[in-house]
Amino acid sequence: MKQITNSILMIRPVNFRMNEETAVNNYFQKSIEEENEAITIKAQKEFDTFVSKLRKVGVEVIVVDDIKENDTPDSIFPNNWVSFHENGNIGLYPMFAENRRRERREDILASLEEKGFTINNILDYTAGEDENVFLEGTGSLLLDRANEKAYCALSERANEDLFIEFCEDFEYMPVVFTANQTVNGERKAIYHTNVMMCLAENFAVICLDTIDDKKERKKLIASLKEDGKEIISITEAQMHNFAGNMLQVKGVFDKKYLVMSASAHKSLNAKQIDAIEKHCEILSSDLETIETLGGGSARCMMAEVFLPKIEA
Repeated sequence: MKQITNSILMIRPVNFRMNEETAVNNYFQKSIEEENEAITIKAQKEFDTFVSKLRKVGVEVIVVDDIKENDTPDSIFPNNWVSFHENGNIGLYPMFAENRRRERREDILASLEEKGFTINNILDYTAGEDENVFLEGTGSLLLDRANEKAYCALSERANEDLFIEFCEDFEYMPVVFTANQTVNGERKAIYHTNVMMCLAENFAVICLDTIDDKKERKKLIASLKEDGKEIISITEAQMHNFAGNMLQVKGVFDKKYLVMSASAHKSLNAKQIDAIEKHCEILSSDLETIETLGGGSARCMMAEVFLPKIEA
């Protein structure tokens, strides 16, 4: 199976703001004293610039507009409600915040089919919401598609039983651990795996300091090394600049890029940049408004489309 793709689904925001419902356990979110309309305009500008940078290097970006009436402030992060797989299967996921559940839209799946992508089967885990059991897509799940492993940092938004069920359905070997960050002097679970870890084809960028349990940390390192991945370690401070929230994609002529925000890029030191650039080029874009209020960054904004495509 392929680990990276050149097809990305992105949702353009129309009503972006800080989501009060997610702020209870997303410690990356911060508020800004500004009118919602002005905030949305800034977020749209960051989004549009980001999309044009991806398209410029040959990434196929499928942009769908959010629906204002849905009042979904986090719709810009579609990778939490859906995942697309090479065998034509789709995963639909249960979301912690009630207002995020409205982000799931059948018309988006229909528009992918109109573009020639094949959907064979939908595995729907959303019934978990009735039992307060959550697993937020590739925010919670880090998929090593090529080596058929799935990594998951458990949290209120990532239930272990549901993760194991996903792994059985999609035939991944589960790697489970707990990742914490310091919040007001206390160690608290990190809300999504993909803010502390990024899995690329031949390397992983990871904040090992978040894994307090030494056995879990050793097991995770061993799993990555077993698959020949170079481990590029980042600090907790760099993680807070979204240096873990990156995604490797393919551009024109199969050229590879590690996509990240400008703040993530700036936080990296020369040695880390050299380690990444041995494998691929870095592509970064300013996402300051989106990061500050949304508590998510470049990786969260991109839902990778691995579905088979019928070429016209």
